[in-house]
Amino acid sequence: MPSAVKVSALEHGLEILQPLSLRDDAVLDRLRSARADALIVAAYGLLLPPPALEAARHGSINIHASLLPRWRGAAPIQRALLAGDGETGVSIMQMDAFLDTGPVYAQRRHPIGPEDDTGTLQDRLAELGGDLLLEVLAAIDHGEARAVPQPQTGATYAPKIDKAETWLRWDHPAAELERAVRAFRPSPGASARFCGETLKVWRSRVVASRGAPGSLLDFPDALHVACGKQALALEELQPAGGRRMTAAEYLRGRRIGRDARFE
Repeated sequence: MPSAVKVSALEHGLEILQPLSLRDDAVLDRLRSARADALIVAAYGLLLPPPALEAARHGSINIHASLLPRWRGAAPIQRALLAGDGETGVSIMQMDAFLDTGPVYAQRRHPIGPEDDTGTLQDRLAELGGDLLLEVLAAIDHGEARAVPQPQTGATYAPKIDKAETWLRWDHPAAELERAVRAFRPSPGASARFCGETLKVWRSRVVASRGAPGSLLDFPDALHVACGKQALALEELQPAGGRRMTAAEYLRGRRIGRDARFE
């Protein structure tokens, strides 16, 4: 599916260049021939080679969805949610040859609410980052922008989410699992195994129950699963190949014994 940027560019009759590699000499020559004031990079999963970084007069400028140097890397929003951060933000930075290490022109902070997930934060940070980018570009154009080197302390790395991380581990605290459900929403979803079936868990909350990790509590009226600390109430589920449904709908459609447990 084309991105919103590509759709808008096509609607405005702008040229679209989608090279397989930015290390191709012909592609680099095309970038240089555009004589751009700056290259703007957003949600690009690879490092730009030095010749591409230098193809525009003011170099390459990245919109990054974190308060650098915290959460450098591919999944800053998910990592902030998983870590339980109380705030995040956007950084407009001058790119260098390394991963999100360049000097920062400007940052804007944004709180993370208790109901926020990757989808809601991504939408708000994209709008925030777009507005801040325009301010930075105007400052560059007027010769008023100054990029400040990132602090030497406080750097953390936000690696791409691995599929193995999306499985809920019931020996972990319920608060940690609830954050994982939000971090992996809307994609790829938090996963669990129950009665031989794979489920996606889309919504949950922490409850003050206790039991052996993975065991059912307050059953059959609700799906409360004991964790390493407290319990997780599963509120919205999706069986493999099925639709999303509430826990009550899920329970009505299945015969589940009291000794059933989450793996």
